[in-house]
Amino acid sequence: MSHTHTIVYMGTPQYAKEILGTLVSAEDMTVPLVLTQPDRPVGRKKVLTPQPVKVMAQAHGIEVLQPNRLSNEGIFESIRDAKPEFIVVAAFGQILPKTILDIAPCINLHASILPQYRGASPVQQSLLNGDEKTGVTSMLMKEGLDTGDILETVEFAIPEEMRLHALMQQLTEDACALTLSTIRHFRSITPQAQNEAEATLCKKIKKADGEIDFEDAVTIYNKYRAFEGWPGIFTANGTKLDGLALLERHGSNRVAEILDIEDETAVVGCGQGTLRIGGLQPAGKKPMSAKAYCVGRRLKIGDSLV
Repeated sequence: MSHTHTIVYMGTPQYAKEILGTLVSAEDMTVPLVLTQPDRPVGRKKVLTPQPVKVMAQAHGIEVLQPNRLSNEGIFESIRDAKPEFIVVAAFGQILPKTILDIAPCINLHASILPQYRGASPVQQSLLNGDEKTGVTSMLMKEGLDTGDILETVEFAIPEEMRLHALMQQLTEDACALTLSTIRHFRSITPQAQNEAEATLCKKIKKADGEIDFEDAVTIYNKYRAFEGWPGIFTANGTKLDGLALLERHGSNRVAEILDIEDETAVVGCGQGTLRIGGLQPAGKKPMSAKAYCVGRRLKIGDSLV
C-alpha cells in the first residue's frame, strides 16, 4: 500500500461535505479530526441543526470540533496532536490564524478561478457576471482572504441556462477530484503566486440583492440564475418571479410592459431586452402561472406587469 496521507479537515456546507466524503473513501487518506461551524437554528421553529460536514464526519466516527473561533482554547492543540500531513479547508467560514497555518500545509478548495472572486459568494458572482467559465482552485493558504499561492485549477464552461444548484453540483464534483489530485501530487507542484492586479472580491449575499427593476433583461436573468433557492428574485412590492427565460438582449421596451401572453407564460419587455416569465408569487400568496397572475389582475398586452 502506498503512503497514507493524514488530513485534518475544515468545512461547513454541502460543498464541503462532499469533499470530506471523497477524502474518507480514498484508500490513501485518513481523517482523524474534522472542524466545522457550530450547529445553527434552522426554520421558523429555530431547530438547532448540525452542519452537513458534522453529519458526514459523525457517520464515519470521526472526532468533530465546532469552535466559534479557531483561537478558542484547546483548538490549536487538538489539531497539532492529530499530526496532520495536510490541513484541508473548504467553505469553512473562518479565517485561519497563523498558529494553525504553521502546523502543516493548509490547502483551500475555493470555487472560482483565483484571483477572481475571493470571498464568500464566488459561484453566485460568476453567474451574476454572466461569465462563460468558472472553476475550482486549490490554494496554499496564508494569512488573509483567499490570497495564497495557487496549486492547481480546474475550469468549467458554464452553459447559458445553468443555474446555481446545478453549477454548484458541478463545481463540487470538480473540487472532490481536485482535492485528491493536489494532495497526491503536492510534492511535485510548484505553487504560483496570485496576480494581485487581477484580484476581485465578492461579498456575502443579502436578501435585498434579489430585488429587480425591469431595466435590463440580462441582469435580471443572471440574478435569477445566481439566486436560485435564496434570496430568489422579486419586485419592489415583494412579488417573486420564477421560470424565467432570456428571449432577447438588446431591444428597447417600456419597462415591465407585457408584450405577449403565451400558454401559461408572459413575455415582458425591459428597458433593454425581453424575458419570458413562467410564474409569479405575490407577497403572502401562493405561486401561480404568469397567465393566471395577469388574468387575476385583468392585465393585458400593453399593460405593465407590476
